[in-house]
Order: sequence, then structure tokens, then C-alpha cells
Amino acid sequence: MRFRKRTRGLDEVTVTTESAETRTTHAAGPTVRVNAFRIGLIGGLGVLVALLIGGVISLLSTVLIYIGVALFIALGLDPLVSWLERRMPRGLAIGVVFAAVIAIFAGLLFAVIPVIVRETTHFINGFPDMVDAIAKSDFVTGLDQQLQGAFDVNQAIQSGANFLQDPNNLLAIGGGILSVGAGVASGVTGAVIVLILTLYFLASLRSMKRTSYRFVPAAQRPGFIAVSEEITQAIGRYVIGQVSLALVNGILSFIFLTIIGAPAPALLAVAAFLLSIIPLIGTLTGSIIIVLVCLIASPLTALVAAIYYLIYMQVEAYVLSPRIMNKAVAVPGAIVVIAAVGGGAVGGVLGALVAIPIAASFIIIVQKIVFPAQDAKV
Repeated sequence: MRFRKRTRGLDEVTVTTESAETRTTHAAGPTVRVNAFRIGLIGGLGVLVALLIGGVISLLSTVLIYIGVALFIALGLDPLVSWLERRMPRGLAIGVVFAAVIAIFAGLLFAVIPVIVRETTHFINGFPDMVDAIAKSDFVTGLDQQLQGAFDVNQAIQSGANFLQDPNNLLAIGGGILSVGAGVASGVTGAVIVLILTLYFLASLRSMKRTSYRFVPAAQRPGFIAVSEEITQAIGRYVIGQVSLALVNGILSFIFLTIIGAPAPALLAVAAFLLSIIPLIGTLTGSIIIVLVCLIASPLTALVAAIYYLIYMQVEAYVLSPRIMNKAVAVPGAIVVIAAVGGGAVGGVLGALVAIPIAASFIIIVQKIVFPAQDAKV
């Protein structure tokens, strides 16, 4: 601002000064103009793009699950391929391992499907006799006497039996014959796609690794490669260890169920094997199902099966699992439980399967990268 100042004995002098506000404005640079419309428009477009990406991922969720399962299986089979590669060319080693996987898969199908057909036929033919035996049992008779005619238990049982004997009702429960057929076809198609993707991943696993390593700067690449190789090896060892535990459970279940005369021991053994692949809850779930099925034979058979599986779960938890899994992945027990429960809550069965390898990978990253960086002297 400009002002005039009079001094004694001097002419009028014009003095120019700058206020503190003006100096601050000049020091801070030019004034920034905020365009609210532009910010809102860009923000809205960002939200729309995020919703579009989320919708695409949702539509591709099944494909992404196939890819994840196939990659998981390929990482699990890679240690076997590497072991065979010391004795034969890699292509032949991949062919041998994949042929073994196909043979096991086909063997399970040929072992399970005839049993399912036979037991289903036996169940359908004997269903009226089973309903009659339930209606004449002491439990139902006593319940009928307690109700004293207020509710006809026998009539309710007969109505339920008639409903279940009608194939149209069963198809209606399953969503119709087209839905049932589509579900079966989708399952078979998914299994074939996973097997094909597993073969491709096995054949190109090393080239995929090399390509992914090139995205890392050259100065950091050796450390990244070392940590990545350790993680993939841990995942492979975990898959082999979990399948080994499930195989032990399946073989012992088949021998035991055959000895006690359980219904369909081969089918129950396959169920025990498949469910045991799921960490923590798989063995317990399979044991409960097997005990309930053994009730069809007799209560004594179910009691013996329950005692056996209680003992087996203790042996698996304190003897088999530590010996096998500690060599596969060094993950503390508490983290195993938390990872499996959290993975199951987020991603169901697949989430529970991959949660423990992810936890092992996180531990490796912390031990190999985070701790050395924290311990390094500046």
C-alpha cells in the first residue's frame, strides 16, 4: 500500500511497503483454483471403472477359481517333476506325473461310481422296508403314545416316505432335471478344465517364473527370486503333505471299515480321503459322516467306528501331522488354526486349502525380507 509521511525539515516522501499477507502470497506461489465439477466428474468415473472391474471379476469368478486350483495343483506336483527330472528329461517327467494323476482320478471314478449305483439301487429297493421298520420302532411307538393322538407320527412318516419316493419331487428339490443335469455337466467340465490347465502350468511353470521375475528391477531380482523359489517349494511340499495325510486316512479307513462290516467301505474310504484334504475340519467331518452311515448297519458298528475315529484323530494330530507337515511348512499351530478358519470364512473350501500356504509364504517373507531390513545397521 502507498501512504504519505511528513517529516520535520524534509519534503514529502512517498514510501511503498508490502503487508505480511502480500509477502506470504508471493512466497507461496500462484493461487490454485479448485474446480469442483472436474473433481466430481473424475471421482465419478473412477467409481464407475471400479464397479466395472468388480463386475468383470464377478463374472469371471468361476474361471479364476479354475485357474487358482490348477496352479495350486501344479505347484504341488512340481516337486515330483523335479525329482523325476534328475533321472529323465523334464518333458517325460511331466508326462509320467500327469499320467499318474489321471490314473488316480480315473481309478477313483471307477471305484466310486459302481458303488454309488449299487448302494443307491439297494437303498431304493429297501426303502419301504426301512420306513416300515422306523414306524414300528420302539422310539416312534413311545413318541406316539406320548402325543396321545394329538399328532399321528406314523402318518407323518408315511407322508414323508411317499414324498421321497416320487422322482418328480426329488427333481423339484434339486431345481428340476435340467438344473441337476447342468450341475453334473458343470462339475465334469470343471474337472477336465482344471486337469488341462494343470498340464499347461506344469509344462510352462519355469517360463512363467522367469517372465514374472523380469518385472522386478535387476538390483533386487536375486533376492526376489530366492524368496519366490522358497515360497513355491513350500506350497508344493504342503500339497504333498496334505495329500499324504489324506491318503493315510483313506487306506486305514478302508481296512477298518471292511473289518467291521460297514456299508460300502470303498465309498466311505474315498469320502474320508477327499474330505481329509481339507485342513482341520476335513477329518472330523468325514468321521461324522462315516459314523452316521454306519448306523444303517447297526448301532454297535457306529459305536466302534466312532471310537476308532476318535483315536485316529488324536494320532493324526499328535503323531502323523507333526511328522509330515513340519517337514513341509514350518507354521506355528496357532497360525494354522487362524489361517484355516479365516480362509474358510472368506473362500469356503478353496480358501481353507490355500490359507495355510499363504500363511507360510507370509512367514517366509517376514523372515527373509522384513527382519533383515529391520536388523540392518544404518
